[in-house]
Amino acid sequence: MRQRHKPWADDFLKENTNLIIPNPYDKKGKWQDYFGNDNPIHLEIGTGKGQFIAGMATQHPDVNFIGIELAKSIIVMAGSKVKEAGRDNVLLLHVDAADLNGLFADNEISTLYLNFSDPWPKKRHAKRRLTFHTFLEQYRHILQPDGEVVLKTDNQGLFEYSLVSFSQFGLALKDVTLDLHSIEDPENVMTEYEERFSAKGQPIYRCRAQFSQDPQ
Repeated sequence: MRQRHKPWADDFLKENTNLIIPNPYDKKGKWQDYFGNDNPIHLEIGTGKGQFIAGMATQHPDVNFIGIELAKSIIVMAGSKVKEAGRDNVLLLHVDAADLNGLFADNEISTLYLNFSDPWPKKRHAKRRLTFHTFLEQYRHILQPDGEVVLKTDNQGLFEYSLVSFSQFGLALKDVTLDLHSIEDPENVMTEYEERFSAKGQPIYRCRAQFSQDPQ
């Protein structure tokens, strides 16, 4: 979906460098120092308009959250939402997620969220899916040994592909849910997409996957 240009976006980025971090590659291995504490770091790839990360940061004030979003018109909306929530345990990165190893040191992240990622349904585009093996290899490095990948999507094809991809890469599947909103989970924080899709009666799929201590 094409995003409308926001004329205030550049000014917002310049005025909020404490939230949307310039030159984030300089912070590799130093993110806890930047937050100023030793709390665990959770990473969301494709943070969208920020409802999830702002909600999670409010629900878990003892966790540091980093959100990555490439679209400038979207990340400023996420920044506005985080500021509105008054959270100081969130940082946003206006970068492409293709080089996570350049952004984070080994074992620097404890949990990674993939929320309603682009399914890239055509086979020739499979390598762009965030659960393709080249991305999983990066996750393996930046996540702590007991770290988890948490996937939520409304796309059955992406979900099935991801379960296979996780398993083939040696991740243990945990908490595989085919209809998330049919169960009561007070810990679940919905994204904007999730609210929209669930309101239409579409099932929301979720799973947690954990790398083994001795990855293949």
